[in-house]
Amino acid sequence: MSDSKIIVLLSGGLDSATTAAIAKKEGCLITALSFDYGQRHRIELEAAKKIVKHLNLDKHTILTMDLNQIGGSALTDSIDVPKQRSNEQINEGIPITYVPARNTIFLSYALAVAEVEEASSIYIGANSLDYSGYPDCRPEFIEAFEKLANLATKTAVEGSKIQIKAPLIDLSKAEIIKRGTELGLDYSLTFSCYDPVKESLACGECDSCILRKKGFLEASVPDPTNYAQSGQ
Repeated sequence: MSDSKIIVLLSGGLDSATTAAIAKKEGCLITALSFDYGQRHRIELEAAKKIVKHLNLDKHTILTMDLNQIGGSALTDSIDVPKQRSNEQINEGIPITYVPARNTIFLSYALAVAEVEEASSIYIGANSLDYSGYPDCRPEFIEAFEKLANLATKTAVEGSKIQIKAPLIDLSKAEIIKRGTELGLDYSLTFSCYDPVKESLACGECDSCILRKKGFLEASVPDPTNYAQSGQ
């Protein structure tokens, strides 16, 4: 395994882009890994491509799968995306935008790529503070998956351990935005909305948009997002 090679999960959203910028700062050779999984906000993949170019990352791989076949989420099924929820509602329970086992699936694919590319670490933009209650964004999950990774792979069994790193895990959305801004990240390239309007504008009303707007406001950083009129 090479300490200079890492895999970064890059959705195209604010958190994953900041994670990629942090990894870039560390001077590693980066393979950005994105997923076309049947998500309704597939426009995020175009954002991911722009971020790869902006940060001058070494490689970008987009893997395709169809989580629509499983469904069970407003992002992959014919279920309405919740809108205009209060902060209290967002922080209460696990929302219907949770995609069953998504981070487990993504990290499993990333683990396979890491083995092939002899990468020492996988970076994920999971965050346990300003998030929508997803169980696979908690520190306990990250720690458990790292243990799994080092039990289930040939390279780890032969002595080359793999680390799962979540540099944003304990940061608020405002702190994440401040960190990315310090690193020169252009947040206008990122896309976070769960239910895009006309495939290009953020709705401004879903949980992700609300948390994004709250983060920029609390960070005292201008929000460069193009919201639909109703979401202003």
